[in-house]
This record gives sequence, C-alpha cells and structure tokens, in this order.
Amino acid sequence: MAGRLPACVVDCGTGYTKLGYAGNTEPQFIVPSCIAIKESAKVGDQAQRRMMKGVDDLDFYIGDEAVDKPSYSTKWPIRHGIVEDWDLMERFMEQIIFKYLRAEPEDHYFLLAVLALAASWTSRQVGERTLTGTVIDSGDGVTHVIPVAEGYVIGSCIKHIPIAGRDITYFTQQLLREREVGIPPEQSLETAKAVKERFSYVCPDLVKEFSKYDTDGSKWIKQYTGINSISKKEFTIDFANPDFTQPISEVVDEVIQNCPIDVRRPLYKNVVLSGGSTMFRDFGRRLQRDLKRTVDARLKMSEELSGGKLKPKPIDVQVITHHMQRYAVWFGGSMLASTVSISNVIHMFYLSSTRFATPKRTMKRLGRASVATTLCLGSCLNSGPPRWGWGWGWG
Repeated sequence: MAGRLPACVVDCGTGYTKLGYAGNTEPQFIVPSCIAIKESAKVGDQAQRRMMKGVDDLDFYIGDEAVDKPSYSTKWPIRHGIVEDWDLMERFMEQIIFKYLRAEPEDHYFLLAVLALAASWTSRQVGERTLTGTVIDSGDGVTHVIPVAEGYVIGSCIKHIPIAGRDITYFTQQLLREREVGIPPEQSLETAKAVKERFSYVCPDLVKEFSKYDTDGSKWIKQYTGINSISKKEFTIDFANPDFTQPISEVVDEVIQNCPIDVRRPLYKNVVLSGGSTMFRDFGRRLQRDLKRTVDARLKMSEELSGGKLKPKPIDVQVITHHMQRYAVWFGGSMLASTVSISNVIHMFYLSSTRFATPKRTMKRLGRASVATTLCLGSCLNSGPPRWGWGWGWG
C-alpha cells in the first residue's frame, strides 16, 4: 500500500520544518521547529523533569501553537541543523504526521531531509544526467558549502558555517533593543524577523551607500506629525564585516580549491543558492563578483610568478538563482520521491541498523517510514529550472 500513495517529504530545519506530499513544487505546511512542553521545577536532569503521569505526557504543542504558550517551556530540538534531543524530535514528528499530514505511516513512505555532513556514505547519481556544481545552503541555523562532482558529494571538502538567518535576527533584535524604539519584549523577536525579511539586503559597495544618503538626504526623511530622520546608523548594519568574519566568497573558493583540480572549473561555473538566508537582495550578485575577483587575482598571481610565460585560461564564475531557491531542499526531495521509486532507493542505499542505531531506534515507531537525505542540485544544469533531487536513505 505504501508504494501506491504519494510519499511524504519532510525537511526539518533549525528554524522551520517544511512538509508535504511528493510531486508538489512547494511544501503544504511550514511550521516552526519547536515544541512546547511542561517541565517540573524539581531538581534533577532534564529527562527526570519531563516525566509525567498518565496522559500528561501528551500535553504539548508544536509549531505556531508552541510559540505563544507562556505557561509552557518552549524547546527547539534542532540546533545548527543537528538534532540534539531525539525524544522531543520523536514527539514532534508524530504530531507532524498525524496532525498536519494526516497520514498513516503504514500507507506512505517518508523522506526526511538531513544534513549532508550527517551522511557518512557516498551518494549515487539519481537521474539521467550528470550534475556538477557547488551548493550554498543557508537556512535559519546553519550554512553549508557542498561540492558535487559527477553526481558524487565530495564529503571531505564540505564546509560547515554555524552562522545563518537566526544570527541575523538576533543581531537585528539587539540593535532595536539598544536604540530603544519602544518594542514590547514579547514582540521584539518577531519584529526583528520582519525587519530582516523586509528590509535587509546585501550591500554591493558601502561607500556608495553613504554617498546616496549624502546626495539625497530627503529620501530618508518621512514627515507626518513630526520629522523622523533616518541616519547612517539607522540603515547600516555591519553584520558580515570581513574584518572579523571570513566572507562567504572566500569559504566557497576554499571549498573548491580543496576539490580535485579537474572538477574545479565546473564547480566555479555552477554555484547554486539554496535556503531562505540566500534570498536577500543582491546576495547572488555580490557573491559572484567577490568570487570572480578572488579567482582572477589568483590567475594573475600565477601569471606574474611565471614571468608572463603562462597565461591561464579565464575561469567562468556563475552564481545561479532560481524560483525554487527558498525551498530547494524540499523541492529536491519532492522530485526524488515522485520520479524514482522510493522502495528502490531504500534498497539501493540500505544500511544496517547497527550503523545508525540511534536514529533507527527513534524512528521505529513511525511504521514504514524511510528516511533520506535530500539535496536539490537541479539548477546546476544550464538547460532550465531544477528537475532532479539527490538522496541517500535507509529503510
């Protein structure tokens, strides 16, 4: 029966969980990856404080309902893309399956997206065409730079950056708190998130930003009952300052340089963006410009060291954006589950229960749920929009 009904695709992120049925282009539900539970005030470890009698153990909320529960303790089971509390994650998944998807685990296969770093085995190509490219996946809690050559993930070259959208939200919240704009404390986080999503952008040139304000100051003044002048301090947030953080362009260049030399040019040519934190305006254009400058500087240095005898061929650098960028991981899993038989994928990448004892034991109660890592790399193709998903899995 599980092979006849569409598979359920679940992408559990640090901030939000995307879920829906395979074959769709966007997830049907997007809920915060949090759970609100009741904890006793007794002294003891976390597991002892959560022990409830009878049906009290069922008294918990997930998603948007868990955010506004002042009498409950709100927990986030996933941190920086890695599940830290499997007990809470199991309860969270049960609610997702039965309350949101309303699916019977015996009737559906489940495809769960996890981090590429959590997969210690090599991928195999799924699809009819070979894909080569570099994926920048930046969500709410973690950023990854993942190189894929000839359909295989180069696991030793993956870079993990524990800075993502949530850090920008906290940074914006701190700025609003320091400037005393009068936002209620219980609404400060949501306000900071709204400011980040609506007004944040990647600055191509900071000097030009200042010059725009100096030449046309009236553009930044709104008159109503008084005059509200927005100064340079108000519209400038130096979050990604290269003086104390490594730019993302240097991280991408370092990842590609660690890869085999024969696949570096295709990796530079197909840099694919994925995740909500790559949706900032001018993010792709700034990344392509900085990455191109780094590559050109290296080629120029090689030419100078050879005394002008060697003239390296220019390297084409392209950062690809697409309309599936925000939910690229979920979309890749949806395409994988709808175009390839899930049962064949499970048997192809079957792993023994001894190798993954903990997640295997945790997901045991979900019935015939099969778990897979998904990564959308379809935009590496120059022929059109993303079409393929990539996956690993165990049954």
